[in-house]
Amino acid sequence: MSRLGDLIRLERTRQGLTHKQVARKCGVSDKYLMEVEAGTRIIADDQARRILKTMGLKQHNESDFTLDDIAATVDLQSAMPSLAKAVEKSPAQPLSQRPKAVAESADSGGSIWLDALSGVLKHVPIYNAVMKEVGHRLLPITNGKIEGASPDKVYYFMAPDNDLRGFRVQKGDLLLVVPAQAAVDGAIMLLQTPQGKLLRKVKRVNDYQAMLQKYDDAFESEIKNYNELTFVGRCVRLEADLT
Repeated sequence: MSRLGDLIRLERTRQGLTHKQVARKCGVSDKYLMEVEAGTRIIADDQARRILKTMGLKQHNESDFTLDDIAATVDLQSAMPSLAKAVEKSPAQPLSQRPKAVAESADSGGSIWLDALSGVLKHVPIYNAVMKEVGHRLLPITNGKIEGASPDKVYYFMAPDNDLRGFRVQKGDLLLVVPAQAAVDGAIMLLQTPQGKLLRKVKRVNDYQAMLQKYDDAFESEIKNYNELTFVGRCVRLEADLT
């Protein structure tokens, strides 16, 4: 399925336009447009942008989503049920004839298709070692959660050093963190220490102690009592730059 085709169909449906109406405005055949939406014809990014721009879709909006983010991250088919409900509540009419609340929503950049996407996409922040936000990733939301956690509670932590290089985590890699206040045996976990955030692989020793492991040039470990440790989260995903 073409994600750009999905995006074109979402915006066309939001505006209540037919294939023929959009095709006429964009200078393409309605058959071409139907094939693009169905995913049976490949469309170049610049052509998709031209069609979307002709329909009035802005590349950026108040929620800071971009067409590149959306097309590269999520299968927009998942947003269609929410979109259909929104369109039912706001049938296609000239903006001047719509109820005030609907008109303001459409004019503000918070279009109906974006409202639908807000339930399937989340801007997940990236934090460095001092918990300063340095970027974000767009992740899909499944059944209201990301990796089993509330979307508002997950974030990426940028590895500050090579302490876990032997565990395939190098400086600058991104680890997706979900909340966890107890040790998870065998997991890479984020801990809060007096010196700041710390990444370590954790092995449970017994009901009272855990082994914190690091592996740069050589393997090292230390055993700590649980009452000495403050676990912040469990790392469930690693993103590394191969360049």
